[in-house]
Amino acid sequence: MRLFRTVFSAAVFGVESKMVCVEADVGAGLPSFSMVGYLSAQVKEAQERVRTALKNAGFRMEPKRVTVNLSPADLKKSGTGFDLPIAIAIAAAYGAIPQERLDGILIAGELSLNGEVQAIPGILPIVAGAAQNGCKICMVPKANEQEGAVLEGIRVIGTENLKEAIDYLQGNREIAPACAQTDPPAPLFAAEDFADISGQEAAKRALEVAVCGFHNLLMTGPPGAGKSMLAKRIPGILPPMTIEEAMEVSRIYSVSGLLREKQPLLCSRPFRSPHHTATAKAMAGGGMVPKPGEVSLAHNGVLFLDELPEFSRDALEILRQPMEDGEVFLSRAGVTYRFPADFMLVAAMNPCPCGYYPDLSRCTCTPPMVRRYLQKISSPLLERIDITVEVEAVRYPALEKTEGAERSARIRERVLRCRAIQQERYQNTPYRFNSNLDRAGLETYCALERQEKEYMGLAFEKLGLSARTYYRILKVARTIADMDGGGRIRTPHLQEALCYRSIHKKYWQNRQENAR
Repeated sequence: MRLFRTVFSAAVFGVESKMVCVEADVGAGLPSFSMVGYLSAQVKEAQERVRTALKNAGFRMEPKRVTVNLSPADLKKSGTGFDLPIAIAIAAAYGAIPQERLDGILIAGELSLNGEVQAIPGILPIVAGAAQNGCKICMVPKANEQEGAVLEGIRVIGTENLKEAIDYLQGNREIAPACAQTDPPAPLFAAEDFADISGQEAAKRALEVAVCGFHNLLMTGPPGAGKSMLAKRIPGILPPMTIEEAMEVSRIYSVSGLLREKQPLLCSRPFRSPHHTATAKAMAGGGMVPKPGEVSLAHNGVLFLDELPEFSRDALEILRQPMEDGEVFLSRAGVTYRFPADFMLVAAMNPCPCGYYPDLSRCTCTPPMVRRYLQKISSPLLERIDITVEVEAVRYPALEKTEGAERSARIRERVLRCRAIQQERYQNTPYRFNSNLDRAGLETYCALERQEKEYMGLAFEKLGLSARTYYRILKVARTIADMDGGGRIRTPHLQEALCYRSIHKKYWQNRQENAR
């Protein structure tokens, strides 16, 4: 007698999943256990885990020729999530589970040797893919069931061990489907308050503009001026994510294995702050089986790079493409992995190695030292930063003035009003923030009248702006106009947006001219 059974599972590629059919055949012949289907070493190791787990779950494998195939055969399978579907397929092929009980079910999970089902990363995209492909039930590890339950349109069954899974599929046990948590999750970050920072009103204004339009921002100033303190308070004024944005971010964290069991859906915008020793691979993502990097973990949130020139050149230059396109593509063995990476870059740096340039009474750096330090930030990267602001050292009177500073809650109210204007304007369009506008969007939503066109034409020639810089100034001016009520862009809005480019000339262009 020969038996053949199939079970559906899924392989995760980037933040998406693809259906995999696990086929098991048990027949006469010399006892053997073989697995085929373009498998990684992790999946090949499942052979011993599955055999031992079935034995310890009380299932007796008679000595027969067992063949397991994971199709499609041209798709490389990796990870330990195929353990449970392979075990179920073999048990079914031995006649323990009828095929009709496996139809419309997708199964994923890792097995320990004693038959317990262990948690795996990437459950969110696996369950989403199962729902899209018409599956009615998704069987996952018990520890992952809350993560899968946030999706609607599919029943998620959590199982603790292999015996429980087999009993359920045989119809001998009932397992209630998981229900999504109804309690609001705790915020991911305990935000600090802007009221704690003395002075720095210009920098606070620049940060507010940046957050309102989701613009990239660079702060330059001496040590101790408060650049890092300002950046760490950004989470307290960020607008909440929509459900679509929350699902996007949660998928990325699910694939990375960073979702908490009690918080399967992230509701707070990410705030990532990698150390300056981070490599280009850590920033963009990678590995034999690519995982998201810092730019993807900051998707829909903030990527804060402190001491920007201390990062390696490769790590900084790799930011250019995701800053422009909002996504990262990594190729491995003929497969292209896509990771979303639409983040707001916030960076901080000193103007020179000692930190005190251009205060020549304190700066101990020679002109070549300052030039080499500033040249670590390339012009193409600098052009992709919408707002640059100088954070000056705080004077003693400002330190003494501890009352009356504006709290983060008040700033956030203004951010939410500005965000509401953009949501209404960009409804049913591919744009979400002003920073997302492309050329067509700029022509539609950032059209200038005659007086403003003349002003920008003069600024373009006198300041030597590039086309990219010009369009980014228009985006910032659009945000400032939205903060002013959402009307058309006027000359004062353009003037403020241009002021946020003045540091470029003070530090980078002047140093190049002096070098010549």
